[in-house]
Amino acid sequence: MARLIAEKSDLIAPLAEVFREYGFEGATLARISAATGLGKGSLYHFFPGGKEEMAQAVLAEIAHWFESHIFTPLGTTQNSAHAIAGMFAATAAYFQTGQRVCLVGVFGLNTTRDRFAQSIAAYFTRWLHTLEAALCTLGHKPAQAKLLACQSLAAIQGGIVLARALNSPQYFEAALTQARAQCLTVSPTAHGHNSLQNS
Repeated sequence: MARLIAEKSDLIAPLAEVFREYGFEGATLARISAATGLGKGSLYHFFPGGKEEMAQAVLAEIAHWFESHIFTPLGTTQNSAHAIAGMFAATAAYFQTGQRVCLVGVFGLNTTRDRFAQSIAAYFTRWLHTLEAALCTLGHKPAQAKLLACQSLAAIQGGIVLARALNSPQYFEAALTQARAQCLTVSPTAHGHNSLQNS
């Protein structure tokens, strides 16, 4: 018997796991029905736009989580060192120490990207810009802040791939530890600040 779904929001978590496991193309309606407990008619009741609307809803939920837990803290805090350290901690928790696939990254790796290009670009651009700004506030020179932001996101994404591929969280943990240390280490002469001013 199909289970009762009270709200559309109740479907986001199981939909996200189907997309993470199978990708957009591999997430068939049969697999989605099995994960949600809903038949095709009920799924289209909640998502008239079909699978593409489901994926957009999942991406929107991910964007909301990152806005609340990472982007806004990075952009509004008066303690940039604390916010940057918090970003790495929240990232490690969200991706379950590298055992949880980055769905936005998965969608960005193949032809699915063309369907969701705006959402994918907005996610990574927002992360890059807010982290870069926080690094500048911490005391890094603009060019170095931009480079560190790019390297940090690359370390996060690459760490997830290695952790998943080798079934070992240590690769993700090591990547984040190194990226965190690089972000929080500021030359005393850089931009007239030092890393202790915001600690």
